[in-house]
Amino acid sequence: MTEPAPEGALDDLTVLDLSEGVAGAYCGKLLADYGADVIKVERPGTGDPARRHGPFPDGRPHPEKSALFLYLNTNKRGVTLDVAHPRGAAVLRRMVEDADVLIETFRPGYLADLGLGYPALREVNPDLVMTSITAFGQDGPYAGYRSNNLVALALGGQLGMTGSPDREPLKSAGYQAEYQAGLHAFGATLAAVFGARIAEAGQHVDIAMVEVLASVLETAMPYYAYWGKDTGRRRGNIQSAIIGIYPCADGYLGVHAMARNWPALLRLMEREDLAEDPRFKEMRDRVQHNDDLEAIIYEWASRQRKDEVHRRAVELRAPVVAVHTLADLFASPQLRARGYFQDVDHPAAGRLTYPGPPFRMGATPWRAGRAPLLGEHNDEVYLGELGLEPEEYRELRELGVI
Repeated sequence: MTEPAPEGALDDLTVLDLSEGVAGAYCGKLLADYGADVIKVERPGTGDPARRHGPFPDGRPHPEKSALFLYLNTNKRGVTLDVAHPRGAAVLRRMVEDADVLIETFRPGYLADLGLGYPALREVNPDLVMTSITAFGQDGPYAGYRSNNLVALALGGQLGMTGSPDREPLKSAGYQAEYQAGLHAFGATLAAVFGARIAEAGQHVDIAMVEVLASVLETAMPYYAYWGKDTGRRRGNIQSAIIGIYPCADGYLGVHAMARNWPALLRLMEREDLAEDPRFKEMRDRVQHNDDLEAIIYEWASRQRKDEVHRRAVELRAPVVAVHTLADLFASPQLRARGYFQDVDHPAAGRLTYPGPPFRMGATPWRAGRAPLLGEHNDEVYLGELGLEPEEYRELRELGVI
């Protein structure tokens, strides 16, 4: 007898995703991928601005083929709704009645001006968790400022710590500020849902990107708070001779050797003679002669091929790793063995390869699925579930509300 497939961990959760951009969509994506019924609410006609961001599979812009949108909205259902229109706001309030979570990324006060702020929605559904994601939070002198990923990185402290000391700060790749905010919103939302089910009362979750980034500056923040010492100064690719990124014959090698790893690093380099060199015998000696040691490792690395070094490093338990390019990542035997990458069919974009789950749950697995077409589930949600009368539904469509 065939056993039923395990249910998703969040199968009993209904989420309204009103967000635009990356952070809120990523929060909603994680909820959807682990089983929640996430309804993506987009502007009629144009949809989420992410639909206009490339790359596109065929190199030509198309609202249903944006790689960014397709990735951020997997497993969601999609509807269109103009919440700024009074009748659209009324429809949203009806949807909130049966929702557990609402995710939004509007400027602080925008939804309140429409009669859709958290106090108003809580009157409709006392158990509702509303997660608001902005650059600076719902209050404070910067609350109304517009922002983007780069601004959040800069004002959250990370940008000033990244790069070489003799150059301008270096931006990290991708939308890291927004993805970090989305990830924290995912965790905070689930904590709030758990609390709502215990206390039988929802709450408003306020995610500020700059606070998320300031919270993950490792030891830099406490060092400065306790001693007034700035340990977050940019140190480039080489923090010390045995902690850094070195160019090799076909790419780059990452080295991170603590005192206990020093013998293994020497075996990997086939330079065990350096163990008896008075310049490098003890940690304090290596610090004093850092430039000499750095030159030796640079010369050694320049003659190496990264995959061969990586293979030998694993055998010797040496703290050296190949720096993966995207091509290396796609070919990774570890990720391939675990079935990380997933091929997903989409009616407009076709069959594409997507990144897989950021974490795995044995009994309630992550699921692969596609993003919705713009307004794909309007009939299903508005007529079938919300119970709009066909005449009202038709009128809302003619008005551009849906």
